[in-house]
Amino acid sequence: MNKLVTDTIAFEMSREALRARRNAKWCQYEPDVLPAFVAEMDFAVAAPIQAAIERIVREGDYGYPRRNGQRAEWAVAGAFSTHMKARFDWDVAPELVLPLADLVQGTYAPIIAFSDPGDGVILQTPNYPPFRDTIETTERRLIALPMRDDGRRHVFDLDEIKPQLDARTRIFVLCNPQNPTGRVFSRDELMAIAKLAIERDLIVVSDEIHSDLIYPGRRHIPFASLGPEIAARTVTLNSATKSFNIPGLRCAIMAFGDKELLARFNKRIPSKMTGQGNIIGIDATVAAWTEGQPWLDAVMRHLLQARNRVADVLSAKVPEIHLHAPEATYLAWLDCRRLELSTSAFQFFHDHARIGFSAGETFDPDCPQFVRFNFATSMTILEEILDRFVGAVTQRG
Repeated sequence: MNKLVTDTIAFEMSREALRARRNAKWCQYEPDVLPAFVAEMDFAVAAPIQAAIERIVREGDYGYPRRNGQRAEWAVAGAFSTHMKARFDWDVAPELVLPLADLVQGTYAPIIAFSDPGDGVILQTPNYPPFRDTIETTERRLIALPMRDDGRRHVFDLDEIKPQLDARTRIFVLCNPQNPTGRVFSRDELMAIAKLAIERDLIVVSDEIHSDLIYPGRRHIPFASLGPEIAARTVTLNSATKSFNIPGLRCAIMAFGDKELLARFNKRIPSKMTGQGNIIGIDATVAAWTEGQPWLDAVMRHLLQARNRVADVLSAKVPEIHLHAPEATYLAWLDCRRLELSTSAFQFFHDHARIGFSAGETFDPDCPQFVRFNFATSMTILEEILDRFVGAVTQRG
C-alpha cells in the first residue's frame, strides 16, 4: 500500500462515517457536539489488521483458537517480544509475557498481587483515571506524586513524597509516556524512580501503552530495560489498542521482569482471573505488532502535524490557555485556569463550544480547570474544533 492510499484511508473519514461506527466517542454526546475525549483515533485501521479480522469472519473461525500448535494468546506474547526488540532494543522473554483480556485487568491484578489493603501505592497525578479507581476500590492508600509545571514541561520531585513513605509502601505506578501530560521520561528521571524502588523495595507497575506514539526529539525507554535488578521488580503493561486504534478488540499483556516476579504474581492471582483475549483481538494484535509499522509511521506524521497545529493556534489566538506540546500520545493537557471560569473547563467548552473534552477532574480532583484534548482526528475536524474553541474563549462574557 503506497503512502497516498495509506494517508487517505487513515485520515479522511467523514463525521457521518465516524458516527456510523456506533462507538462511544461519537455516540456519547448530542450530534452537534464534536468529541475530543476518550483515547481513540478517528482513523481506519491498518490494512493487515483489517485483513486478519476479515479472514476470521470469512472462514467463520469462531472456535477455541490455536496458533502454531499452541494456545492462540501465546502468539501475542511472541509478537510483543519481537516488537519490543525491534522498536526499543528491549529483550523480553515471551514466557514472561502474560496475555490479558483487557488492560484494565492489568491495572488491578499487580496491585492486588503485590500489596494488601492499607498498603501505600505511589501514583503520579494527574493520571489515567482507572489507576486511582483501582487504588480506591482495592482499599490501598494513595500516595500522590504531583506532576508540576516547571515552565518547560511537567516534572516530578521524589523528595515531595518521601515523608509519606513507610514500611507499608509497596508499589510505584509509573505511566510512561505519561497520560495526560504527554511526557516521555528521560533516563535520568527513570533511574531516580528505579533508585527509590530499590531503596524502598517497591514493585513498579509501568504502564507503557503509549510507547509507540513518540514524537521526534524524544525516545521511549522501557523501565524494565534499565537493568536486571530493576527488571526483577517491574511489571510492564502494554497493548496495541492505543497505537493501532483497536480498543474495542480487548487484548493486552503484562510482562514480568523475571521468573521469580511472575511466580509471586501467580501465587496471588489465579490464571483464570486474568482472562483470555478473544480470537479477533488476538489476531488483530499480532498483525499490528508484526505488520502494522508502515501504517503507524503514517499516523505519526499526521499526529505531529495535528499536535503542532493545536500548539500554534492556542499560542497565537488564546494565549490564556497554557499547553506544553506533548512529547508523546495524541492527547494535549490544557491548563485553563487563567480564564477564571465560573464552571469547570469541561462544562464551559461543552456548553459554549459544543466540544466534548475529557474533564480534568477525572484525572485529578484538583484539576477542574484543565481538560484533556484528543487531537487524533482529520485536519478538517480538528480545524472545526479549534475554531469553536477559540470562539468560545474570545466571546466569553
